[in-house]
Amino acid sequence: MHSIAIDGPAGAGKSTIAKRVAEELGFIYVDTGAMYRSMALYFLRHSISAQDEEKISEACADIEVSIEYENGEQQVILNGENVNAFIRTEEVSMMTSDTSKYPKVREKLLSLQRDLAKKKNVIMDGRDIGTCVLPDADLKVFLTASTAERARRRFKELQEKGAECDLDTIEKDIIARDEQDMNREISPLRPAEDASFVDASYMTIEEVADTVVSLYQKA
Repeated sequence: MHSIAIDGPAGAGKSTIAKRVAEELGFIYVDTGAMYRSMALYFLRHSISAQDEEKISEACADIEVSIEYENGEQQVILNGENVNAFIRTEEVSMMTSDTSKYPKVREKLLSLQRDLAKKKNVIMDGRDIGTCVLPDADLKVFLTASTAERARRRFKELQEKGAECDLDTIEKDIIARDEQDMNREISPLRPAEDASFVDASYMTIEEVADTVVSLYQKA
């Protein structure tokens, strides 16, 4: 089986690129971030504080997360419920960042992600795919973009959904998220030693996807 790992900070376009590349190469796209988001949604729905590691760890035993595909679209299933429509809010984003550092949360999802990679040709994106989840991936990419550009993209995305948003606030949130993700104790955000860097600040989606496909073909 073959695998591609795409890591990088929030808002760099990892999911968009991973989906494009998966389609082009005929791989299965595994959105690991969506799996963590579904767990964060569970914690929010059950009013568990992000700072209460003990309760977060206990709750992991009551959570089942799976991935299914329907008409080629990934569906994230949390305890039997399709939660695709609920996991992309800013509140869930922050809860994900706050809770994904806990060992029990990471253990819960790690085995599922590795099992998928043993059975299928996969492309995964996240914060620690190349360094932790798939250390033997055929290609590791560290995808980044400036905080201003990532904020602009997120602002546009939220506006298109009709959500109230402020560009400066979004950029501040992104900077705070970067800081938190890079400095957490468990699997911090950092490029794998053998990762290829791709800065998407001034590239189109097509250009970034073509770059990743080219890197994979060379690898």
